[in-house]
Amino acid sequence: MSHPLTEDAPRRTPLRTVLIVLGAVAIVATFVYLVATSPAEPADVPSSSAALVALTGYGIATALLFAGILPTLPTSTLVLLPVALVLNIVLGQFVGSSLVPIYLDSIGTVLVGFLAGPAAGAATGLLSTIVWSFFNPTLIPFAAGAAVIGALAGLAARLGAVRRFWWVPVAGLVTGAVAAVIGASVAVAVFGGTSTGATGAVIAFFRATGDSLVDAVLKGSIFSDLWDKPITFTVAALLAYALPRRTSGRFGFVRHHRVLAAQRQDSEAAPAV
Repeated sequence: MSHPLTEDAPRRTPLRTVLIVLGAVAIVATFVYLVATSPAEPADVPSSSAALVALTGYGIATALLFAGILPTLPTSTLVLLPVALVLNIVLGQFVGSSLVPIYLDSIGTVLVGFLAGPAAGAATGLLSTIVWSFFNPTLIPFAAGAAVIGALAGLAARLGAVRRFWWVPVAGLVTGAVAAVIGASVAVAVFGGTSTGATGAVIAFFRATGDSLVDAVLKGSIFSDLWDKPITFTVAALLAYALPRRTSGRFGFVRHHRVLAAQRQDSEAAPAV
């Protein structure tokens, strides 16, 4: 008989896989639309077309992803989600108001990705951005980047980066480079390259050196993300290791892929999300 703390969640069915794929398609389609159409209205106005399109598209993607993954996740993951959202929003809001050119707004997303897999990480990134956007509408067009961060965190964990701890910041660097390109594309297309806080100061510096708007925004995003994501991944990995083994062992993804060092593979673990 399975112990209740390690009982596996239901296996993913073809229908659930289709829902996850449709969620991914909705993310890509919304991102491409925003970048390709370059909406004329500022997205920081809640009623603007860019904000409405982003909220609708990413909202649908979030619903599809959660419909596909929730039945396969243990209760521990559901408990972790609100904690991840609070980590993202509180840290992101605090750091964003400082003069430090990093974000630290995806630690919760990366933690979920490490423990529950790429789909859960992507869904957490989307949900976090949607919730936060009700207080700051400028964030919603950037939801695709948050989803990609969560997905890449889960992929890194699946490939063993968290088990070999020295690979964690490397995975963060790779994720940071991808996130920088996505974020810069949205910043230029939707906001005309404007930014506030320390990142805005970095962009202004590159503009002052003679760079074009696109080059300055891309360099500013890369500068911030290549600092931010290795730190974010490292903190999230430390949090994962700080969890009692009794808690981390409840995650089928952790057991099946031996995500954490010295984590024995459970021969009865279900295929992970």
